[in-house]
Amino acid sequence: MDAIQKFLDYLKVEKNYSSHTLMAYKNDLVGFEQYLQKIKPDASIVKATYSSCRGWLVALSQRGLDNRSINRKVSTLRSFYFFLLKIREIEKSPLSQHKPIKVKKNLRVPFSKEEMKRVFDSLAIDSFSDARDRLLIELFYATGMRRAELINLHLVDLDLSQMTVNVLGKRNKERRIPLLNSLVVPIEAYLKFRKDHLAHIKQESTYLFITDSGNPVYADWVYKRVNQIFKTFSQKKVCSPHILRHSFATHLLTEGANIQEIKELLGHSSLASTEVYAKNDIQGLRKVYLSAHPRSK
Repeated sequence: MDAIQKFLDYLKVEKNYSSHTLMAYKNDLVGFEQYLQKIKPDASIVKATYSSCRGWLVALSQRGLDNRSINRKVSTLRSFYFFLLKIREIEKSPLSQHKPIKVKKNLRVPFSKEEMKRVFDSLAIDSFSDARDRLLIELFYATGMRRAELINLHLVDLDLSQMTVNVLGKRNKERRIPLLNSLVVPIEAYLKFRKDHLAHIKQESTYLFITDSGNPVYADWVYKRVNQIFKTFSQKKVCSPHILRHSFATHLLTEGANIQEIKELLGHSSLASTEVYAKNDIQGLRKVYLSAHPRSK
């Protein structure tokens, strides 16, 4: 078994990483290995030097990859070589002295409450696709769940008697999120359309969200649907599922929700991740403050 496969097996069995995360790690490592073998056909990723690692990073930059994405790939290599150290296949990581590239922190601006209202006012539930798209946006905004979490929802995860949804988060950690009473109508409407649609196309599926062909929705499909819907009502450059998650957290904060409770709803492992939303909210308050206070004129 080669070193990459050993590492992936370790992440799957010992770390309980999702298939999506495993694929990202695999793509990074295979990409680096292919770069090495273009330079030297018999090159081994196990014996890579810091010079060859740097060469790959430069090549990625020249291809137009941004610093944030490059740092993520470096993180993959670091984890890989740390694993090789752990199983004693190498004596020193080639990245032991590497420092991450500086990345400009972008302030993610959530959708405003007015933008959300305009979107919901525009979304009907008169057909299978309309009801599906409406519920898609409703669940993102009402629960703050991640895109991967929504994609992997099954019918059994919805409990309308308790008004909750069970979500499988990062590292297969489960959490139960309460649902708003206002979701009953869009959920029931979609489930009826979904049942009739599957019967019409003679398909079966346990997944909650499906495409017109009856297959489970996937990451790109979800991103494109959210982006297409919001571009009509928002001037933001990025209209993504993550901005909906961000809007969920920010709007709860502005209404006085406890940050610890928001952490639990979002499925964050540490409070530091949730505090990003609080910091962004402070920036919003500062903007209003500076524009409104008499002494700022």
